[in-house]
Amino acid sequence: MIERLGKYRVTEVLGEGAMGIVYRAFDPDIRRQVAIKTMRALGDGDGVSGVSPTDRFRNEARAAGRLQHPGIVAVYDFGRDAGVDFIAMEYVRGHTLSRYLAQAAAGQLDIDDNDVQSIIGQLLDALHHAHEQGVWHRDVKPSNLIITQDGKVKVSDFGIARIESAELTMAASAIGTPLYMAPEQFQGRAIDRRVDLYATGVVLYQMLTKRTPFTGAAETLMYKAVHEVPVLPSRLPGLAHLQPYDEVLTRALAKQPEHRFSDAVQFRDALVAVAGRMHAAAVSNATITALLPPRPVAPGAGADRGTGSGTPSHFDAAVLAQAEASLVRHVGPLAQVLVRRAARECHDLPALYARLAEQVADPAARSAFVNQAAVAMSGTGSGSLARSAAQAATRSQVGHASAGSATSPASAGQVPTAAMADAAQRLLARHVGPIAAVLVRKALAAAPHRDAFIQRLVMAVDDPSARLRLTDELNRLPH
Repeated sequence: MIERLGKYRVTEVLGEGAMGIVYRAFDPDIRRQVAIKTMRALGDGDGVSGVSPTDRFRNEARAAGRLQHPGIVAVYDFGRDAGVDFIAMEYVRGHTLSRYLAQAAAGQLDIDDNDVQSIIGQLLDALHHAHEQGVWHRDVKPSNLIITQDGKVKVSDFGIARIESAELTMAASAIGTPLYMAPEQFQGRAIDRRVDLYATGVVLYQMLTKRTPFTGAAETLMYKAVHEVPVLPSRLPGLAHLQPYDEVLTRALAKQPEHRFSDAVQFRDALVAVAGRMHAAAVSNATITALLPPRPVAPGAGADRGTGSGTPSHFDAAVLAQAEASLVRHVGPLAQVLVRRAARECHDLPALYARLAEQVADPAARSAFVNQAAVAMSGTGSGSLARSAAQAATRSQVGHASAGSATSPASAGQVPTAAMADAAQRLLARHVGPIAAVLVRKALAAAPHRDAFIQRLVMAVDDPSARLRLTDELNRLPH
């Protein structure tokens, strides 16, 4: 691990993404913790926009660095040391909205209307500030939205932002994350701040309905975004009560920019009219505490990076083809995009399959998928980790209330012993530190049986590979 970048003393790795590594570091001048985002040594072009990765990285620093808003991850510094480009930014503790949505889709978490209003309202406040400074984010999505410990929303990752009147505008580039891209982004037409409002509309739709307006492979998404009208929330089964949002989303997701809200304030006012009051300044404690204690978020590390077609070199093409063939039965053509994205973000086969299993919403279908995964990995010499992947992938989508349904009859009556709890605490502490003692106590109090106890502990570990290994270690503890 790098020990120092510029004046910053590196203390630990926070995360690793397709573009680089994010470290936790210490600023000796201000005497504060910071997150240091670095960029991998890549070629001259990114294969999508033709803009060099270095220029995109510098653009992120310039874009976010000119913004001073509590709802935007602050950028402190940009530099280069020993051939490594880096950005020093605010160190944030919390979870991305994508994690909350995954929990909600699995039935583990209910994000009520007040919290929906708060999250979207805070996002629009931050976007309004950025837009007033001439910065358009262009990649608004749940994985770039962090909910902090105190219920505040912070927008991160301005890597493909457009700076008005800057040399690097990338205005005609079809870059972004397809699920959240406005029609004009797909078409390469001139864009403005309203691409961010469209993406915010997609996020709002997803929070309300637990699905995105359109699904499919990148090409399918492009066609639907340009030509098709999404089903209004109130017309989806069981969601008639969302009718007040129909008009708001119709306007936010309009095909033509001129038919959308003119700015973030107008969008926010429309939401206020639906709720009959201003949005809450923070997300409720009930939603925040529904997840395990927040972990440090590394802005830009591990975030989904679009749908590039390249196959990562650390995975054999045949292995990825097999994963895609298994997943396509459950999610359709979107499997290709999901497999490629997961392959860029995961470093071993168990982590890859665990990540893919999270995309299968139906419990029975998910069980079938992880069984296929175990068979696939058993042929690669990963037998033990195959079992762990199946266990972790299954449990990651099972809520506390339904934990018993995922428990085998043999272990249903088993209660964690004191010896097991002590051993589990030592294992968990390797990943989360001293807070392991608190997590174990809470798990013992809430878990009715051994499997549920293990499930709660494993969910405290964010890294997929580490989570799989911890699951395997915990399952091997004496009863």
